[in-house]
Amino acid sequence: MSIELNEIKKREKGYKVINNTIQNEGINSIIDLTGLAGGFDVTPEDISLLETYAGPAVFDEKIQQLGIEHLGGEKVLPLNRTTSGIVAMIITFVKKGTQIVHYLPEKPGHPSIPRAAKLVGADYVEYSNIDDFTINDNTSLVVITGTTMDHEVISVEDFEYVIKKAKEQDILVFVDDASGARLRRAVYNQPTAIDLGADLSVTSTDKLMEGPRGGLMAGSTELIDAIKLTVNQYGLEAQAPLVVGMIKALEKYSPDRIREAYHQKDQLIEKLEKEGLNPLETPTGFMFKEDEIKHVVEEKIGDVDVPADIIATVYSMLLLENYNIITIPAVGMPGASKTIRIDWSAKDSEKLTMDEMINAIVNTFDMVCDVCKNNNIEQVLYD
Repeated sequence: MSIELNEIKKREKGYKVINNTIQNEGINSIIDLTGLAGGFDVTPEDISLLETYAGPAVFDEKIQQLGIEHLGGEKVLPLNRTTSGIVAMIITFVKKGTQIVHYLPEKPGHPSIPRAAKLVGADYVEYSNIDDFTINDNTSLVVITGTTMDHEVISVEDFEYVIKKAKEQDILVFVDDASGARLRRAVYNQPTAIDLGADLSVTSTDKLMEGPRGGLMAGSTELIDAIKLTVNQYGLEAQAPLVVGMIKALEKYSPDRIREAYHQKDQLIEKLEKEGLNPLETPTGFMFKEDEIKHVVEEKIGDVDVPADIIATVYSMLLLENYNIITIPAVGMPGASKTIRIDWSAKDSEKLTMDEMINAIVNTFDMVCDVCKNNNIEQVLYD
């Protein structure tokens, strides 16, 4: 079975676990700490407008006002996924045989970018060291990731340097600011990507905000209109239910929850360190990368002949099955990070105490050890 099919089967298992939990214990029993919980906080009045033409006519004015306030630019474009916007933008502006250059604080970038490059026949190169960053004469697009999948945040200095280099060669700059549009700004007080000089930026409307899984792109009217044409041609636009969900999320969004989690994360990490664990700090919580998870397991039971990404996914699935806690490896799309990341800014963090969280983390490591010793990995991930 291919890696991609394994990823799909794993995701189906994760959803099955979630469904069973909801059927038996109710929706409030689920604790989503991915920072991607999303939602549709709509009213009966909103629902009455969910028609093919009435909804877009009413909602467009609101999404333009709120989206520009959130992201900057002259115009915004709602999309059914952030990935949809990335693909449409690359189809629109990148020619076959040219190069896409991507700078990000830590590799790898989101898989949609190299996949879209391949789709149009473009070369693709990533840099995570600013001293190595190079733009050749055949470059048609420069991409910047504001905040990586594991919440590594670009510095303003690096951001401005990459944009300056691109503008010296009159190259379009696009920013993948999926969670960065909030994390960079709420925690690090950075400007919007557009205010830093980027031509286009896109954000995910479910990351660190209570909106649906969708994308919102900002830029000049000319650039957005060009991408909008491609989006409509390929059916990548956000339909009215998504747009109204985005509107409600933008109206409701406040950076206060993110800032509070930023200050509480030190207490979480201190508690984990007292348990003999070595978590990595994130702006709004903590994480265990796949190699560290395997290291902890091997310290307990000796060498394990299982790849670290598989062990991390087992950890995520067991955390879900036994504590109803959702982390990305158990339910993420193919290519998603296998890091166990706990986002304490997620609204579901209110459902458990810090000590309950620590207990779940510690006990799940012991469960992973048992699975590895008994060679039950496939059963945990796929059955």
